[in-house]
Amino acid sequence: MNNLEILYRQVIMDHYKNPRNKGLLNDNGYKTIHIKNPTCGDDITVQSLIEDGIVKDVRYDGTGCSICCSSASVMSETLIGKKKEDAKKIAETYINMLTNKEYDETVDLEEAVVYQGVQKFPARIKCASIAWKAFEGTLESE
Repeated sequence: MNNLEILYRQVIMDHYKNPRNKGLLNDNGYKTIHIKNPTCGDDITVQSLIEDGIVKDVRYDGTGCSICCSSASVMSETLIGKKKEDAKKIAETYINMLTNKEYDETVDLEEAVVYQGVQKFPARIKCASIAWKAFEGTLESE
């Protein structure tokens, strides 16, 4: 394992063991989407609060593997404070990166880039993308 892979693994495990923005709020201002992957058992709910075109907050809760849960944590940190359009572009870029589709490499995925290696493990792509797809769903439900 090279140094970059070690660093990526450390980021993933840090977010898994010390999740950021975990826990849902009982606030009608938040859009909420729940997604469950019956194949592997990942079960996640994502909330987003968009005000004046800015992602003010992203929260999540659920159960799943380390890839699923850490990805949700990274997603929340990556998207909070972004313009809605930029957050949507980041989420699309991230999912395209995972699924080995063409994507704009100039889009700054921040720590989310650590999941790039997941594309080598097709069964884990859903784990790494489920929270991001739920976030996209919150944008569509606005």
